[in-house]
Amino acid sequence: MLFHLAQALSAHVGGFNLFTYVTSRAVFAGLTALALGLALGPVFIRRMRRAGRVQPVRDDGPARHLEDKQNTPTMGGALILCAVFSAALLWGDLRNQFLWLTLAVTAAFALIGFVDDRAKIKHGNSRGLSAKNKLALQSLVAVAAMVFLLQDEMLGGHTDLIVPYMKDIALPLGVFGFVLFGWLVVVGASNAVNLTDGLDGLAIMPIILVSGGLAVYAYVSGHSVFADYLGLPHLPGAHELVIFCAALVGAGLAFLWFNAYPAEVFMGDVGSLAAGAGLATVAVCVRQELVFAIMGGVFAAEALSVMIQVAGYKSAKRRVFLMAPLHHHFEKKGWEENRIVVRFWIVTMALVWIGLAALKIR
Repeated sequence: MLFHLAQALSAHVGGFNLFTYVTSRAVFAGLTALALGLALGPVFIRRMRRAGRVQPVRDDGPARHLEDKQNTPTMGGALILCAVFSAALLWGDLRNQFLWLTLAVTAAFALIGFVDDRAKIKHGNSRGLSAKNKLALQSLVAVAAMVFLLQDEMLGGHTDLIVPYMKDIALPLGVFGFVLFGWLVVVGASNAVNLTDGLDGLAIMPIILVSGGLAVYAYVSGHSVFADYLGLPHLPGAHELVIFCAALVGAGLAFLWFNAYPAEVFMGDVGSLAAGAGLATVAVCVRQELVFAIMGGVFAAEALSVMIQVAGYKSAKRRVFLMAPLHHHFEKKGWEENRIVVRFWIVTMALVWIGLAALKIR
């Protein structure tokens, strides 16, 4: 909205040109989301506490969670999304299909998460929607998004899977393969972020860091000179995804203000499912699914630990980890919550740097 206003005014007042550049708008989007999140946070938390919308704690989880995390307001992801959408719509180019697609997928997964959170609160347990129903809804949204991306004006035929660090290697996926792989990335990332959101501040900082890393790829992909120089596919309009990523960084930092240990509010599925799907959609749009997997290695490890635990128990009645997801394993080993959280942050920062190195190491 402000982008279009600035465009109109810049023809008469030169200073408004500042607000037309994607780099400037990304900074303003991040600051807008940060300010909104910090301003709305206390009000949101009070209302959620007053309404009794508190996080049901896993009865099979670590014992100290029953004491430390019981009665903490949940669905804080709604606060993140309010800040992200407000900032993106204010500073984004509202004619850009990449931006609208990412916002649409994020909103759809947020709605799924909202229904899941409501079910948990209503029934007073941590189960929520059935896995079958949740997967069906997620799949419907993800497949629709991948089909929409196949338009020539979106990806321009760039459907091959780019292998990072390998200049001349790209795996042809074809139409069916692109849709199937895109579905896997979006649904997998959404649920992986959801599994990671189990300790105060654990999920939100990796979301922030990965979002910042993907913003770099979005900017490069949308810039013809940079994309050509770095050997990446040029995707006109993809640079507008920087606005979404910057807004998510700002909103995430605001949420961390209230979610840091001891948390005043939890993200809930409304936030974790939406953030994971939004990041995955950006990764698919800029054709960097494998780089996203590297940057989001903590999310992947959390999801993988659950799959390994389930497979091990079903095949040999044996638990590979003391408890899954992975962060609970370290809790069972006696690590303090803050130590686990900060170390996972450090690992994510290193993985984001490794992912960014693929820009040049080709």
